[in-house]
Amino acid sequence: MTGFNRSYSIVPPVVTFLLIANGAMYVLEMSFGPQLIANFALWPLHMPVMQPHFQLFQLVTYGFLHGSVMHLLLNMYALWLFGSRMENVWGSHAFTIYYFVCVLGAGLAQLLVSSVSGGFYPTIGASGGVFGLLLAFGMRFPNEVLILIFPPVPLKAKWFVTIYAAIELWAGVTGSEAGVAHFAHLGGMLFGFILILYWRSRPPRFK
Repeated sequence: MTGFNRSYSIVPPVVTFLLIANGAMYVLEMSFGPQLIANFALWPLHMPVMQPHFQLFQLVTYGFLHGSVMHLLLNMYALWLFGSRMENVWGSHAFTIYYFVCVLGAGLAQLLVSSVSGGFYPTIGASGGVFGLLLAFGMRFPNEVLILIFPPVPLKAKWFVTIYAAIELWAGVTGSEAGVAHFAHLGGMLFGFILILYWRSRPPRFK
C-alpha cells in the first residue's frame, strides 16, 4: 500500500463523497422512507411472496440508509474520524476498494445469519464499512490513544478494537441487543482483515 501522503487532507475526497451521499440519502428517507427501505435496504434471501425481496445491488445500497438521525451521525462521525486517516495513508483508490469490500462483507455475513435465524427484517446502515475502518485504524495505529465516550477512559487503538469486537460477538451470540446487526459489524471487520492481509503479501499498485 502507499505511504502517508505529504499533503494531509482533513476531509479527503472519498470520505467527503460518502458523507454527502449518506446525508443526501437520509434527506430522501424523510420523504420516501418506506419506498427506499423496500427497494434499497438489504432484505433476507427467504422473504415471503409479495414482500420486499433481496436484490444483488442491495449489498451496496443498504450501506447508505440509516434508521435515525443519531444512527446517521454516529456512523458519519466514525467514518470521518477513522476513514480520513486511512484514506490519507492508503490513497483514495485503495480506500474505496477497502471500504466497499467491508460493506459487501458485512452484507454477506448478515445474509448468512438471517438465513440461519429465519428473520424477515431488513438491514441498513454504514456500520459494516465503519467497523472495517475501525479495524484498519487499529492495525495501522495500534498505540494511538482513543477516548471512549462512556465511560471516558483512554485506550490504545489495538485494545479499543479488540474490546469492540468482543462486545459485538457477545451481543450477537446472546441476542442481548435486538435490532442491531452485530454479525454484519463483525463481517465488515473480518473481510477488512482478510483484505489487509492480502495487501500485505501483495501490495496494490494504484496510481
